[in-house]
Amino acid sequence: MPRRLVRVLLQAFLMSKQSILVGGQAIIEGVMMRVPGAYAIAVRNPQGEIITRRQEFISLTEKYALLKKPIIRGMIALFESMKMGIGTLNESAEIAYDEDPTKELSLKDKLLSFLGTVLALVIGLGLFFVIPIFVTGNLLHLSETAFTFNVVSGVIRIALFLGYLWGISLLDDVKRLFQYHGAEHKVVYTFEAGKDLDLESARPFQTQHPRCGTSFIFIVLLSSILMFAIIDSVVKLFVGEMNLQIRLLTHIPLIPLVAGVSYEVLKLTSKYRHIAWVRALAAPGLWLQNITTREPDDDQLTVALESLKYAFGSDLEAYQGRTFTAEAIE
Repeated sequence: MPRRLVRVLLQAFLMSKQSILVGGQAIIEGVMMRVPGAYAIAVRNPQGEIITRRQEFISLTEKYALLKKPIIRGMIALFESMKMGIGTLNESAEIAYDEDPTKELSLKDKLLSFLGTVLALVIGLGLFFVIPIFVTGNLLHLSETAFTFNVVSGVIRIALFLGYLWGISLLDDVKRLFQYHGAEHKVVYTFEAGKDLDLESARPFQTQHPRCGTSFIFIVLLSSILMFAIIDSVVKLFVGEMNLQIRLLTHIPLIPLVAGVSYEVLKLTSKYRHIAWVRALAAPGLWLQNITTREPDDDQLTVALESLKYAFGSDLEAYQGRTFTAEAIE
């Protein structure tokens, strides 16, 4: 019996409300769900069939105690989520577009795929880091005061992010992706409430969830303002004058650190959302989900339900019917 499952069963005797971390993401014509010890995808192929795949997975934070420390665990979670997300996104494309998974990619295709990934990364860094820093420092000439500079560049970064989300939300394919995102949240809520994993139980739940990746990104954007202001103040003591190059050389490598701190903030807002000021802090991230989630139809909800069931596999009975909080077991 998996160690993680044993811990859940032991806690069942000690508390009426338990903690578990269940989450996922929308993928092409489907949903990926992650549960303790595994993750799975469920995707509709062009024939309308739901294709499921499951992969056992133990986080590095479970294997090495040092990596479970605050902030470090957030950095690890970011890395693992990105790796898992890209992998399952590619799998879903194979199924949704009826591609042959056994077909060997040519050297040209592999090179184009690699260059596409690099280009996307460069565009992302340019849009959300280079442009805000350049505009604030070179056009608005606010480089001298670390706090003012990072507040202004942070506001520009958030504005660009909101504009980007709104722009892509107008695309038909993205609209469907956001519907699957809403389906994922509804199913997670259904599970955490201890209800049966069926359409009737899942439909009433909202599409916004406090642990959503959208909320996490927004918290990263807010946290970066304060953290980069502190970092700039320290760096300025040594170099004297701050410019675009110095800020890029210090800000970009420290993005994982900002993500680690933001992860802890997200956990706190999820755990203590019954407190008014915590709800106020989490509210912008939930509002943002009005863009990144849409109300799903029953077919999409069915896919999300199948993904979670398949992820749990035979262990589902040990969890089904209990109520859970939105925190991972420590």
